[in-house]
Amino acid sequence: MTDRPAQRTPNRQLATLIAEAGFSNAGLARRVDQLGLEHGLDLRYDKTSVTRWLRGQQPRGTTPALIAEVFTRRLGRRLTAQDLGLDACAPVYAGLEFAATSEEAVEIVAGLWRKDSGSHTELRKIAFTPAGLVVPSRDWLIGKADDRVAREPAPRVPAQLRPTTARGATDPLLPGAARPRVAAVRLPGHRVTGGDIAALRSVGDLFRTLDDAYGGGHARQALVRYLEHECEPMLRGSYDEHTGRRLFGAAADLTRLAGWTSYDIGAHGLAQRYFVQALRLSQAAGDRAYGSYVLVTMSRQAVHLGHGREAVQLARVAQQGAGSGATAAVQAMLHAAEARAHGVMGEVRACTGALVRAERAMEAARPGDEVPHWARSFDEAQLAHEFAHCHRDLQQFRAAAQYAERSLQLRAPGHARSRLLCRVVLATARLGLGELDAACALAAEAAAQAAEMRSVRAVEYVRDFERRLEPYRDGAPARGYRERVAALS
Repeated sequence: MTDRPAQRTPNRQLATLIAEAGFSNAGLARRVDQLGLEHGLDLRYDKTSVTRWLRGQQPRGTTPALIAEVFTRRLGRRLTAQDLGLDACAPVYAGLEFAATSEEAVEIVAGLWRKDSGSHTELRKIAFTPAGLVVPSRDWLIGKADDRVAREPAPRVPAQLRPTTARGATDPLLPGAARPRVAAVRLPGHRVTGGDIAALRSVGDLFRTLDDAYGGGHARQALVRYLEHECEPMLRGSYDEHTGRRLFGAAADLTRLAGWTSYDIGAHGLAQRYFVQALRLSQAAGDRAYGSYVLVTMSRQAVHLGHGREAVQLARVAQQGAGSGATAAVQAMLHAAEARAHGVMGEVRACTGALVRAERAMEAARPGDEVPHWARSFDEAQLAHEFAHCHRDLQQFRAAAQYAERSLQLRAPGHARSRLLCRVVLATARLGLGELDAACALAAEAAAQAAEMRSVRAVEYVRDFERRLEPYRDGAPARGYRERVAALS
């Protein structure tokens, strides 16, 4: 006797919202298809598809979150897949939205932190969506800082209603330490202080150091849990306007860093979502310069994935948004990002022009200039690093080798991953110049370092060199390289 298929329950939540929105089944399907096109998805739903959803069928993939976004736009309030009775599906679209208000931004980014800190491993498998870059960058460019971000103290909670520590509950960051069962460790209405924000900044410095020394996978999960358990309660606390702007700025910085570490481990779709939300938080902070830095980060990810045209657009939007008032170091960073994008597309003239602008901007910097904390790492070593990559991509190997060597000479030893990546660029340049022994020696050293790091990006650089080495695979230098790398495993 065979089992009968489970009977589906009609989706009354969806039916109610369709009626409220005034959609026909065909009209809803058409709007979902149109929204999908905005994000590079070729969806072909029709009125029959909507009828199936109403009968209880659960659409797959990104569709539930897209349907929720259609209703959000129509009804003017934030709705999730769960609100539509589609909670059986993973909300892989969530996080690409550019929130209309700072309150909504907190809801979106906090939801992303919570999902990422849990067992939602599918988040790390989400694909990068080039079309998903258009709307956030446009909304940031034409938008302005939120009129008000201050939050008043919440009503006092009676003692008998306050959360109590559950026996056996522990903080994932502090093994054995008791904590409340609720996500927020702080009580509602906690007053955010300058000390709280200083702590967020210090944590960011710590995780940045760990990231560059050991790779993004080393402490990424601890960073995400910190955001959930410390930063989210602050954003939901109370603060005046000045403190609120600073708080959103610190939250943007940590969120960008969570995206950067996700990018480094190859979780590109997740990283993209973190970058979009960091961009939105920077708008709440009223910090246009930092928003331009987030866009540069997004441009660098697009370059890494081979989306040169989108990378150019992101770099140019960053330049427009930052304006002429940006410091010399920031201007150099913005032009270098554009150069990298032109370089990956092989556009020699455009790449060279952007490099010249970056160099001139750096030369205009003067000792004592006020430089944002996040731009201090863009120094002469980093500029040479960017030049080396551009010349490598343009197959101008002699210039690539010169700049890579300069970057390695200037770069401090603590920046281990940056030095590793530059060493591979130097190895590639030596290979392009026909210096096989030197190239293989440099690459073998980089491969040994990559084996000690938790960085997918570092491994990908080494693999790229190995692909370029393939035509020389039968030569003694290539055989020696393979033997050295094989000994690492």
